[in-house]
Amino acid sequence: MDFMTDLDVQKYMEDGYVVLDGLLTPQECDELRQRMTEIVDEMDVPEHCRTTFSTYHDEQLKTQMQGNADYFITSGDKIRFFFEKGVFDDKGEFIVPKQRSLNKVGHALHAHEPLFKKVTHSTKIQGIAKKLGLVSPVILQSMYIFKQPGIGGEVTPHQDATFLYTEPLGRVMGLWIALEDATVNNGCLWFIPGTQNSGISRRMVRTPKGTYPLTDFIGREQPYDEDKFVAAPVKKGGVVLIHGEVVHRSAENTSEDSRHVYTFHIMEHQDTHWSPENWLQPTEELPFPHLYSK
Repeated sequence: MDFMTDLDVQKYMEDGYVVLDGLLTPQECDELRQRMTEIVDEMDVPEHCRTTFSTYHDEQLKTQMQGNADYFITSGDKIRFFFEKGVFDDKGEFIVPKQRSLNKVGHALHAHEPLFKKVTHSTKIQGIAKKLGLVSPVILQSMYIFKQPGIGGEVTPHQDATFLYTEPLGRVMGLWIALEDATVNNGCLWFIPGTQNSGISRRMVRTPKGTYPLTDFIGREQPYDEDKFVAAPVKKGGVVLIHGEVVHRSAENTSEDSRHVYTFHIMEHQDTHWSPENWLQPTEELPFPHLYSK
């Protein structure tokens, strides 16, 4: 029995997303969460987060932003830490518990962390890719998203292909695994079904070497009709498949429950051109790993 049915495939093709229950057992979810707790316990806070603000506030801020941008753009083959706003004081010390300070950890958990690697290459995930006819899928990046209680920020409407651009389009898919129930109250995903067929309205690109900022946008996000968004709650252990061009967002988390997620993107490598202008680039240390090999 395939984990993904023909009906699921049809829904994904029509709507640009589909929710599949029971990818992971509750125990597997808890193991991933436990491992992340350990990673966060052991983390060193990056230097650019520790900038001490002085009278040269603007200069300091600029240094901090530049440090931030460098830290992000070189994170494709590493495990890096990205924080929610307002979790540090002006000396760079935590003003919230460390475990509740993070927005996400990315972007190469799938390569460096055995538990996350195992889930990413699992037979069920490989089965999904095969069911969708992917011949040579590679893993682009992975993230652990926390959506902290009370402070988990909103993610505004966007298309993943804005950041992960390919020619032709339609070669990228996100897999978004709920490690806790994702509900309307704690910030589940919302989609505009069918928007995967209208191309993309903007692209994030690397700027020429030596210029700052390090990335820029071509085009702009168009306004979307609020009423067209449909909520996609998902139970702990379920996965949402996200077409690279479907418009989606998530609200801020004002509830008392976190909404931990492990998410990664895959790309059909065969006959696909990965843009050299994308922020994310394969490196010698980490070429994009093939999904079908362990």
